[in-house]
Amino acid sequence: MHKSSLNYLRCVGCQSKLELESYKEKEQIIEGLLSCTKCNLTYPIIHGVAVLWNDFAAYLSNRAKLGGELLLSAKTSQIKSIIKSALAKAAKSQDLSIIEKRWATIYQNNKKSKFYYTIQKTLPKASLTLEHGCSVGTMTGFLAGKCNTVFGIDKSFYAILEAKKTDKKNLDYFVADSMEHPFGKTKFDLLLGLNLFELVEPKKLVKILASQIPKHGTLVLSDPYDYERGAKSVKEPLYENTIRKEITKLGLVISNTTKKPSHMQWNLKLHQRASLQYLVDLVIAKKS
Repeated sequence: MHKSSLNYLRCVGCQSKLELESYKEKEQIIEGLLSCTKCNLTYPIIHGVAVLWNDFAAYLSNRAKLGGELLLSAKTSQIKSIIKSALAKAAKSQDLSIIEKRWATIYQNNKKSKFYYTIQKTLPKASLTLEHGCSVGTMTGFLAGKCNTVFGIDKSFYAILEAKKTDKKNLDYFVADSMEHPFGKTKFDLLLGLNLFELVEPKKLVKILASQIPKHGTLVLSDPYDYERGAKSVKEPLYENTIRKEITKLGLVISNTTKKPSHMQWNLKLHQRASLQYLVDLVIAKKS
């Protein structure tokens, strides 16, 4: 984690400023602890990645394998102790570690997809940029070349660890939940949320994203509207027409080029014998 990122980060519990205690650092903070003096929540920094989750034990409760890997690879006694304590408190449930690690590999292998290139051509320069659900950093890595300061957040530690391999001083990544993001009231000139609607409640997500944009700021959304997830399906899905109505209600003006639904091809290769072929809708809007 870059020390400069501390200026933007806030407690996910009470939105207060955070204090940094560094245990190991080189050009960045490799291991350390972020603490909120107001509500006493703490957030570990492991392998240069700050885990900005309101309960680290809860985060590891369905990532036991990840927790074990982090414990074995931790460099300092302070971080080892934090991980041990979290694992001891964690209520064991389905382990997402293997799934998240697999998808990090899949997204890494698909970084050169034409889908990303098509969206990149539409993105403006910006001073402060954030991508929700950034995965391995395909878009954020590109944006760091044209924007002043860029952040990416994702739930997957494996994906963020891969994204961190793109080492740029104006780019930083965090493990965080978009529904409880760690940026308080900070506004972003450019905000991205690509293909996330089936993973969270889209109405709630769009409302949160709209609140993070200042006047004249740009919001970029895309989705294939693939909501069929069985018991894990969202309760209130948005589709190509309802997403545009929802965005307009939130005070954003949709660009002329994306007023009509689009069908961008996104071919996601899973392995040599399987791939997913989506037709993705793109929406670009500005805060009026």
